[in-house]
Amino acid sequence: MLQGRKNLMKRVNDFRLKFGKKELVPIMIGGMGVDISTAELALEAARLGGVGHISDAMVTDVSDRRFDTSFVKDKTRFYKHNIDNSDKSIIKFDLGHLAEATRRHVEATMEAKKGEGMIFVNCMEKLTMNGPRETLQVRMASALDAGIDGITLSAGLHLGSFGLLADHPRFRDAKLGIIVSSVRALQLFLRKNAKLDRLPDYVVVEGPLAGGHLGFGLDWAEYDLATITAEVVRYLKTEQLDIPVIAAGGIFTGSDAVSFLESGCAGVQVATRFTVANECGLPDKVKQEYFKASEADIVVNTISPTGYPMRMLKNTPAIGSGIRPNCEAYGYLLDGNGGCAYITSYNRELALHPRAKDIVVMDKACLCTHMRNFNCWTCGHTTYRLKDTTHRLPDGSYQQLSAEHIFKDYQFSTDQKVVLPAPSMAEPVLA
Repeated sequence: MLQGRKNLMKRVNDFRLKFGKKELVPIMIGGMGVDISTAELALEAARLGGVGHISDAMVTDVSDRRFDTSFVKDKTRFYKHNIDNSDKSIIKFDLGHLAEATRRHVEATMEAKKGEGMIFVNCMEKLTMNGPRETLQVRMASALDAGIDGITLSAGLHLGSFGLLADHPRFRDAKLGIIVSSVRALQLFLRKNAKLDRLPDYVVVEGPLAGGHLGFGLDWAEYDLATITAEVVRYLKTEQLDIPVIAAGGIFTGSDAVSFLESGCAGVQVATRFTVANECGLPDKVKQEYFKASEADIVVNTISPTGYPMRMLKNTPAIGSGIRPNCEAYGYLLDGNGGCAYITSYNRELALHPRAKDIVVMDKACLCTHMRNFNCWTCGHTTYRLKDTTHRLPDGSYQQLSAEHIFKDYQFSTDQKVVLPAPSMAEPVLA
């Protein structure tokens, strides 16, 4: 009992995430797209000595918003003749534009970086963009060109991703990591890339309570993060591979994090609590939906065209929406043949209800458009606990928090406690 109590009093700050000679606070903020993990959020993590992520999801749109470029408008204009055509196979991304947008986003972030921490870019394989190999290579190479500290490979097995970077001059000095949800996925990755003589610098093990796309089926509840991380740590030790393991998914308190750090993990990746930070890219009204959510309001469904289950709030506007596919502007989920599961579902409903004013599509969602408009409210399982991390204001809304407050609460809290922020001076809280 005394030993258990002693463990509860340990802090995340008692540990360090080591990359060679560099030692960091072992906290990563996950890379939430589209521009939900903003540059501002990543910069705070780096300033405070941890690791922040930006996401390259829909990076041309992010560039248009942040730097007043016109990549989306130009692409829409170029393909406008195809808008009413259900065949989207001709739609391609201009690789030069994609490279420029990536460089703008990464360079601006890295130029603003302060502190001893690091900034990585989250790169999803499932953004196939009707050119899976070419677009992925350009996104990764452009991020390295622009000076990113590292790349986290997500949403896919990424069996060929290292090979796409093997000739890049920063292939061996930038930090490259992979997200997996099982020992088997990690084994496949390592086996496929053995000939490159380049191990990942870290492995993020994402459990079934994570937000957004999951590396599990609808039987996700039968798995748990502690068991999976223990299996990965044991496997790496058996193979004598010194690769830091980062636990992710459902880590809500500093004490939760400590339990993984003590069990052999080198760090934790957290995101859910940062969705309601001032620096997070979600609109304020959407942050309030996250605060208000109950556990029953959080669902795992199969509406993503990627084929992966997704966790989200059940009142997300993307569910049941039958908007026209907008691939001419976006098209990030088009496969190598220009297909998308949402287009198939939309065309089916259109054929069944040719005179309907509004089409309803329940089985799939147009993720590109809904993510761009912040109308796909993906979230982690512990989102229902966010209301317990802050104050409720007289008007019934909840006070937002700073990224620094949340980061330091993870870093220094003990005994499963969550420290509330100082009450807002502008809006006094209810007694």
